[in-house]
Formats: sequence, structure tokens, C-alpha cells
Amino acid sequence: YFPGFPDRTRLVSLPEPVFSELLPLIDNLVELKVTLHCLWRLSQMGAGTPPAQGSGPAHPPGSPTPAPDASPPTPYLRRRDLLADPVLRAGLGEEPAQAIAEGLERAVVRGTLLHVRVRQDDQEEDWYFANSPRGRAAVQALREGRWPAATPAPLQVQVQRPTIFTLYEQTIGLLSPLIADELREAEATYPPAWIEEAFHRAAEANVRQWRYVRAILERWAREGKEDEARPEASDGRRFIQGKFGDYVEY
Repeated sequence: YFPGFPDRTRLVSLPEPVFSELLPLIDNLVELKVTLHCLWRLSQMGAGTPPAQGSGPAHPPGSPTPAPDASPPTPYLRRRDLLADPVLRAGLGEEPAQAIAEGLERAVVRGTLLHVRVRQDDQEEDWYFANSPRGRAAVQALREGRWPAATPAPLQVQVQRPTIFTLYEQTIGLLSPLIADELREAEATYPPAWIEEAFHRAAEANVRQWRYVRAILERWAREGKEDEARPEASDGRRFIQGKFGDYVEY
């Protein structure tokens, strides 16, 4: 039972597209809870807006301190902090760690969060940024070794790809045991970048069928992958009526 909002409380600032574009797309309760929690935490740190005068640096405890007169690092969330967050864990059932991992992966596939794995001093950490202009710039800077400047040891960054199972659930629907076996075989056969792009092309063409994705992968393996021009969203049926048309049921 929720007793209601108090008279005075802190307000959370979120971009309008969260409500007008993102929330209508989310159909998984775990993803919804994890997404809103992450956006709330990032908002608390000042994600997407410069910090107010005198508010202190907008980065989490333990992250490198920016150099004097330098712009503060873009706020990010660490996976280990989220796994230990009592507020997040409280609403995710008997296995909160598993639910948090699932929610984060879904949010990354959705494009809500950006995920990088950072190695420093022989230790790995998973960092999550909002997929905002500041977040994208921070991830790019990490890839180029330009951020955070105050870090004494070099950072090695690996951008994490979503698993084939998450791509399937996000693009097509619920998994079945038979499909899961096919996905494992495909994951062992094709490069991860091919799999991710094939699912994205299926989504662009609005053909949410595994046989369509599989046909794309098989063709690339047989004929070689070309850098084909992607159609505009309004012209997605070009894929349906073209070389993969036989795999689509009307």
C-alpha cells in the first residue's frame, strides 16, 4: 500500500521522450523497474544537465576526480552498485541480482543505456551511461582513452554486445526451447556483430520472425556481407519484397 506523496519532496527531472517515446515501447516489468531506477539515479547525479553551482561534482563515489577547471565527468552507474542497491532490489522478487542483470541487458538492447566494460589494475567494472548526448560523448571518450583524465592507470574499454537471446526477445518475442537451441547454434556460427545487425534489419523491415533473421545470416555467410544501404523506416517493405521476401508470411 502506498500512502501517497508528502507535501515537500525532491522532484526528479527526466527528458520528455522518456514518457512520450520510451515507456510505450517497454513491455517487460523488470526492464521498466530497472530503467526507471537507473534514470532516477542518473538524474540525482545530474545526468544530462550541468551541475548547479556549489552542488559538488556530478559523478558517483569512487570515480576519478576531475582536474581543476575541467568539466565534471558525465554521471554513470556501476553494475556492482546497482546489484547492492536496496531500493532497486526490494521490488525485484526472490532473485534480485538475476532480475537486475536482465533489466540492464534489456535496457541496453532497447537503447536506453550505454554499457562499457572497463579494466583497470586487473579489475573489471561494468559502467552504464544514459544514451544522451553527454553519455554518448563519454563512451566515445573512453574508447579513445581521453576520459577520465585523472585516472593514474590506463583504462581498457570493451563495449558489450547484447546476447542473441535478449535480441530475440526484444525483436521477436518469448523464447521456446526449440528456438533457444537454434539461437545457440547461430551464436556459435556467426559473428556477434552480424547477429546484432540482422536483428536490427528485421526490426527496421517490421518482420519479427526468426526465419527472416536466419535467412539474412545464411546469405551473408554464403555470399559475403555487403554494406548495403539501409532503407528509411517508411520504406521497410523493400526488404520484405526483395531477396528475403520468401521468408515473410502475409
